This record gives sequence, C-alpha cells and structure tokens, in this order.
Amino acid sequence: MAIYEGGCHCGAVRFEVEGEIEDVTVCNCSICSKTAYLHWHVEPEQFRLLTTEAVIRNYQFGTMTSKNYFCESCGISAFRHSRSEPEKVDINLRCLDGVNIDSIPVKLFDGQNWEQAVKG
Repeated sequence: MAIYEGGCHCGAVRFEVEGEIEDVTVCNCSICSKTAYLHWHVEPEQFRLLTTEAVIRNYQFGTMTSKNYFCESCGISAFRHSRSEPEKVDINLRCLDGVNIDSIPVKLFDGQNWEQAVKG
C-alpha cells in the first residue's frame, strides 16, 4: 500500500495516510462546496497525525455529527470526520503532497439533499 504525506498550507498540521486512493467524492453541501473538499475516507488505523493536536480547531454545525478540523494558523482543513462516515477519517485529497488530483476519478455526492443521497 502507498503511504502519502499531507497537511495544511503553513505546515503546522502534518499527517500520513496509507492506502490506495479510491472512492473519491465531491460533495455540493454548504461547507464542502465553499472549501472545495475532495473526500477520501479511510479507516482510522490508516491515518497518523504527525504534529500536535494543539494547532487544530474543530467547527461543527447543523446535526453536529461532522467534525471539521482546520489549522488555527492558516485555516486549511486537511482532514475531518464527515457526517456520512463519521467513524472514518475523511482526507482532503487537495492536501496530499505530490498527488495529481486531475488523474483521479471522482463521484458526485448530493450533500445539498443529504438524507436522500445517503439512501440511494
């Protein structure tokens, strides 16, 4: 399995993630569309935070299910726990080092109509 490193813009948040990049989604909900999040959900054991949690802040809204982590310095959200798969770590592919996101197939998720989208 491949190991990727990634992080925020200023470098205060750094992590490693192991796995094959697959099942990548783009969501059109209010927060994902504004942050241009490109979702790759992985199991928690595939993720390793390399820096201290002290520089990470959490923003929650709506159902308070998702945990939207961001760097306190630069504001970038490199990973989170999404509402649709809160038990997994949701990696923002745009924050991985050296990954050509233009070559990765993506699926669309209709987060604006979340309840209907998760059913089917």
